[in-house]
Amino acid sequence: MDLQVLEEILGYIEEHLKDELDLGELAGRAYCSPYHFQRTFGILCGLGPGEYIRRRRLSRAALDLKRGAKVLDVALDYGYTTGESFSRAFYKFHGVMPAQAKRGAAVKNYPRMEVRKEGTREFGLRIEELPAKTLVGFKRRFHGAPCGEERARQEHSFYESTRGKQWLLFGAGGGKAEEYALLMNITEEGYDYYIAYALDDSARGSLSDPAVLGIGGDLGFETVLFGSCRAAVFATEKSVHPIADYFALRASLENLMERADFEFADAPELVVYHWHLQQKEERYIEICLPIK
Repeated sequence: MDLQVLEEILGYIEEHLKDELDLGELAGRAYCSPYHFQRTFGILCGLGPGEYIRRRRLSRAALDLKRGAKVLDVALDYGYTTGESFSRAFYKFHGVMPAQAKRGAAVKNYPRMEVRKEGTREFGLRIEELPAKTLVGFKRRFHGAPCGEERARQEHSFYESTRGKQWLLFGAGGGKAEEYALLMNITEEGYDYYIAYALDDSARGSLSDPAVLGIGGDLGFETVLFGSCRAAVFATEKSVHPIADYFALRASLENLMERADFEFADAPELVVYHWHLQQKEERYIEICLPIK
């Protein structure tokens, strides 16, 4: 889906905010599968299509109320079956009730997204056949689209709150285990985010043996199978601290994708952290997007 098609989709959404908007229909207008449409829309726009439509509807609903429309009429116009469900959604988004908005209370304005082309920093890109991997990790269910500030916030919280598990898995790999993040089971509501490590058979077996670990209870570790696939691999520059480059790379994927012109495959996204190198200035991170 290129930027011209995205512009047409955004225009169609704007014209039909009071109509039922089906993900399959929008994907058809973009000439791609619902899965590919959802993933691409999320990366290009920073949030999923369902969330974008919800925000635009609630923003337009506030304007209608300020122009004198009745609360129930506005609720039905924008797809809510009852005034109560509309009021709950309206308050969650705007921080005020619909009746307060009618009386002039301040509301949020979520404007129509504009498609624009900008210069972007260059990052390494290659097409590669990734081999299958058997990893060990643990997950958290993230909400929203797998991109943008909300993903970054959830990533930071996940990594900061699970240091002990990370150290245990890293130690099981003898201090040389490759570190990965996997995004799986992506839906409109959210996705599973795994922190995982490449361990050999012996280390994987030890993690399930309390006598070896010396720790009781279920630590939530899972065996994660990553199937072989073709991927567009974007790499940061090599440096001692490549994290800033990683977030810059994520922010630049819109323009990079437009130039590369590839289509997503229905497979997990993989991030590879090349941390534990003998030369620390050689560290780098790769984002591997599965493609057809």
